[in-house]
Amino acid sequence: MYTISDRLERLPFSRFHFKLLIIGGLGLAFEALDAGIIAFILPSLREQWGLTGGQAGWIASSTYVGFLVGALLSGLLGDRFGRKVVMMWSLVLFCVATFVNAFATNFHEFYALRMIAGVGMGAEGAIVAPYLTEFVSSRYRGRFTGALAGFFSFGFVLSALLGYFVVPTGPSGWRYLMVIAALPVVFLLWMRRSLFESPRWLEQIGRHDEAARVCDAIEAQVKDSPGRSLPTPEKSREHTAPEGPIERKSFFGGLALLFTPQYRSTTIVVWVFWIAVIFCYYAFLVWIPSLLVSKGFTVTKSFSFTILIYLAQIPGYYSAAYLNDKIGRKYTILAYMAVACLAALGLAFAASDTDIVLYSMLLSFGMNGVIAGQYTYTAEVYPTSIRATGMGTASALARIGSIASPTIVGAAYPVLGFGGVFLLITAVLFVGGTGILFFGKNTQGVTLESINE
Repeated sequence: MYTISDRLERLPFSRFHFKLLIIGGLGLAFEALDAGIIAFILPSLREQWGLTGGQAGWIASSTYVGFLVGALLSGLLGDRFGRKVVMMWSLVLFCVATFVNAFATNFHEFYALRMIAGVGMGAEGAIVAPYLTEFVSSRYRGRFTGALAGFFSFGFVLSALLGYFVVPTGPSGWRYLMVIAALPVVFLLWMRRSLFESPRWLEQIGRHDEAARVCDAIEAQVKDSPGRSLPTPEKSREHTAPEGPIERKSFFGGLALLFTPQYRSTTIVVWVFWIAVIFCYYAFLVWIPSLLVSKGFTVTKSFSFTILIYLAQIPGYYSAAYLNDKIGRKYTILAYMAVACLAALGLAFAASDTDIVLYSMLLSFGMNGVIAGQYTYTAEVYPTSIRATGMGTASALARIGSIASPTIVGAAYPVLGFGGVFLLITAVLFVGGTGILFFGKNTQGVTLESINE
């Protein structure tokens, strides 16, 4: 009798997995697009509505307030009711709120709608990685999940391109940009209608027949791929039985399970790491156009340089995705964290425009390499019973960093200056990397069911 893990572990990478990667990744790309465009919308909103610096900071943070709620709920709901239903409804909420946001008439309407859209975005971002991770073999799980996170880069690059070309078209340019961010999500919802529920999750909650049928359907699709044949499943030497369900006393019981002795240290390390990384990530991405303008660049030149900075995300993500399975998630994270810290230090002491742009591109490269390892690692270190809860709570707590960072940077810049802001980023990154260095697990090449044994 083979477990679902045994059956999934023997599958080669196929057209089925590639399709799964594209459908899941597009959701993250649209999420990044919506998160990225705020940097280009803010200057127009400040001019049209006469916003203060504080109000601009609140708008920059508004999405991440919703992110916190959405990420936390999606993890709990995903472990209780399944991954697929959460993915679908989170996209619906995000799409509708973003579209309506294009017609906001004042600061308060815009802020409220951005928070609602953020709930959908947070839920989507937190559930996709645990969901897709449960379909793939440990042989290429690191590359697969790292490549999934790489779709963020395409969304940010697209946001920079649209910000450059659409926002300057007139007073309503920012409204057109919101509509453009919302409408493609309808197509993605249509694509996702044929997705399977996670067979690992189905097996874990006792729906064994349904899990077997999903595996049958996946295997049939893999066999249809040109030149593909399936080896006989092998019993894992590390793990011979499916995970038993973890008892939870209530809907929020999964949160308590994260602090049981077996998972407490993992949870603390992951939470500190996520807060540090996301704080620095959004401090940099949200404010870089404005910081460039403050250094004397024109708005148009600032936007064009921001496109280059966003483009540097792509090799960052995909080189790290490759290294995830070569040197392991832990050392991939630490290597790219070192690159990001050095780049932030370089920015703190940059003397010329060229230095600023080059160090900004290097920081973008390093930060996004860290995130490729981060998404892979966090989606692996908890068992199926609480995997979505673990990922969701880490993502939710990290929104403390993303909520605080635009406001803190906005307040700190007049005091610390350009260099001081990047010294602050370096210090926060160092704190996040220290926990992974001393307490991070090695998950390279290990089945999901065996990581916590």
